[in-house]
Amino acid sequence: MSIRIDSKKCVGCLKCLQVCPGSLIEEKDKKAYIKYPKDCWGCVSCVKECRFSAIDFYLGADIGGNGSTMNVVYEGSILHWNIKRSDGTVTTIDVDSKDSNKY
Repeated sequence: MSIRIDSKKCVGCLKCLQVCPGSLIEEKDKKAYIKYPKDCWGCVSCVKECRFSAIDFYLGADIGGNGSTMNVVYEGSILHWNIKRSDGTVTTIDVDSKDSNKY
């Protein structure tokens, strides 16, 4: 599993760096940077923390990803989990962050 950080979307808040349990995200030129994406554990903490949709998570083939990526877009308390498949189609799963810890 792996992530990709889009330096054009990254605003340099570095919240992703603070939540990465593997300490894999670093600062480079005042932006978030991952030197070894292949070492990513796939916890998606950084993806959930990024309020600017600058981090994409590659969904593994073992869970049906086959080249799909996922990122999160915030709209108030609603998190839009956007899954973009390799064929260009997008599926969005909406989660109310107020209720996200109920389950």
